[in-house]
Amino acid sequence: MIIAIDGSAASGKGTLAKRVAVELGYDYLDTGALYRAVALSLLITGANSNNIDEKQAVDAALTLDLSLTETAEIRTDKVAALASIVAAISPVRVELLALQRAFATAPPSGKGVVIDGRDIGTIVLPDADLKFFIDADLDIRAKRRTKELLQTGQSVMVRDVLADMKARDDRDRTRLVAPLKAAADSITIDTSKMDAAEVLALALSHIYRVRPSEQ
Repeated sequence: MIIAIDGSAASGKGTLAKRVAVELGYDYLDTGALYRAVALSLLITGANSNNIDEKQAVDAALTLDLSLTETAEIRTDKVAALASIVAAISPVRVELLALQRAFATAPPSGKGVVIDGRDIGTIVLPDADLKFFIDADLDIRAKRRTKELLQTGQSVMVRDVLADMKARDDRDRTRLVAPLKAAADSITIDTSKMDAAEVLALALSHIYRVRPSEQ
């Protein structure tokens, strides 16, 4: 079974995807980490984040060190902002698309897979067995992200995170290449007034309706 989970930044899609994978014993892939790793790779090589050209980004994707997806550095706001820019470059998406689809069609466990991102249900895996779109109020998402960053020792203010997140939302939703949007057949969950346990319970209720045998 393939479960695609898309959604906006700090909406809770990553947390949900990981918990669903654990609950079902499925493999999990965070596709956002791939783009963040490309962004981090560019920064490590000294690229100017305000002037990234297509060739730079494609070269970084072609030579990507996947171990970067496991580093704490990819979770910084600087890397996240650049990842949003990199993700809008079509040739970069082409390079990473094959990797994502290969993982989905042949997960290591051989049982099932949960993949989260911004275009999984619309572009990467349009034939996924079940699709979710996770979103929340912008102010709430900004407060969540600020809390996360403060917990990692970063010095940030809500207003700055809010401004960055709004700009990122605008880029993600209006880009010509694989914009962030809910697939027509996805289940939308607004997490604004829900905690992680409630979101998980709701998602599992939908999954068990589609695949009762997973209970």
